[in-house]
Amino acid sequence: MAKKKNATNRSRTPHSKEFLKFIASDWADASKPLPAQWDVAPFAKQRRDKVAKEFAGHVILIEAGQPRVRSNDTDYRYRPSTAFSYLTGWGSQTVPGSVLVIDARKKVAKSSLYLMPTAGKDSDEFFANPAIGEFWVGQRPTLEEIESCLGIKTVDVKKLEKHKAEFGKVLTENSPKLKVFLSEMRFVKDEYEIAQMREAVAASIKGFEDIARSFRHATTQARGERVIEGAFFARARLEGNDLGYETIAASGPNACVLHWTRNDGPVNSGDLILVDAGVEVDSLYTADITRTLPINGKYSKEQRFVYEAVLEAADAAFEAAKPGVKFRDVHNAAMEVIARKVAELGLIPVSAEDALKADNQHHRRFMVHGTSHHLGLDVHDCAQARREMYQDGVLEPGMVFTIEPGLYFHKDDLRVPENYRGIGVRIEDDVLVTSSGVENLSAALPRDPDAVENWLSKLI
Repeated sequence: MAKKKNATNRSRTPHSKEFLKFIASDWADASKPLPAQWDVAPFAKQRRDKVAKEFAGHVILIEAGQPRVRSNDTDYRYRPSTAFSYLTGWGSQTVPGSVLVIDARKKVAKSSLYLMPTAGKDSDEFFANPAIGEFWVGQRPTLEEIESCLGIKTVDVKKLEKHKAEFGKVLTENSPKLKVFLSEMRFVKDEYEIAQMREAVAASIKGFEDIARSFRHATTQARGERVIEGAFFARARLEGNDLGYETIAASGPNACVLHWTRNDGPVNSGDLILVDAGVEVDSLYTADITRTLPINGKYSKEQRFVYEAVLEAADAAFEAAKPGVKFRDVHNAAMEVIARKVAELGLIPVSAEDALKADNQHHRRFMVHGTSHHLGLDVHDCAQARREMYQDGVLEPGMVFTIEPGLYFHKDDLRVPENYRGIGVRIEDDVLVTSSGVENLSAALPRDPDAVENWLSKLI
């Protein structure tokens, strides 16, 4: 791969006058009609208007951010900041280094989008600049094209420093008040966002089908979990921009490690594999789904007991989730079932009722994580919101979050009967709050154990 910066050790790019004249000549006319405005544009404008109203009298500056170096002169796949994408509607195609400015100093707020224009063929940047040169990164959009797509006035980013001097003091995403406000704005999704969540979930379900098809191959490899991981990643890149987060492909006892992303273990027939994965679509909205599947297509007696216990907890959470209840009540409903199930197995020294008391919580040894988190542009969305608006917040139609109880019986946990050790189960679905309850956006992916076995019989 060609070096990107300070290329004096390897660069042999010619710069003679004859070469510059020659390379700039005889190119087809690249002009074309301006693209139509994107569907997201009016929704993003409403969001900017809401920010402008809240911070009237201020200039707000939101940066997309620069690429992050992975190794020396190679970068990670670029992803703009969440706040930038939320307020512009620009997703995976964002030009790095772009900046949104919302000027709310006057009665009518104005937004401007600063970005680096594409390099013209009369400039050596056309062939020599690996950041913007067409020879290096392909054709890039013009300022006019982006303005047409997003409905925001575009400006050459080189003018930003001069304009900042005219703005005076600006509010940035790092402003605590702005950070909290933007996070809490995202609690309730608009029509466009809900449609994007549906796309992300649908793509993720296809990814889980790919996972099941890969089981046989995975069992033949020493690091079979990587086969599972790779199957889902291929779907994420085909259907969207990337993974929403690092896939957890945890087979056998690895399923008891909550964030197992090493994915370097074997996949053995007779074991379960817990896969927690989500596709991030090009708008950067992501799904987050977990299924715990039997590699050979059938749950054993012990595996089924644990699975059905978790499913019962998930169903209790679904039943509790409706407008007007507190977000934390969803978790509490699942915990009542978890406490009862581990008490049935004799795993705790007190009754389920006593375990649920705030001063006890014995059952949490077997499920230390929460049952739900908000979902959207970030897999753990709205994370900067105030606690009273998040955990103690009240559910409203348009909210999207996960329901994901689990039970994890570690292989070295002496409190657990030997035939249950090493079994880890989590079931995670993405739900949309409606006027009367919740819609399971991921319902097309089976969760009942009999339905799971029937689904697997057609794929493995």
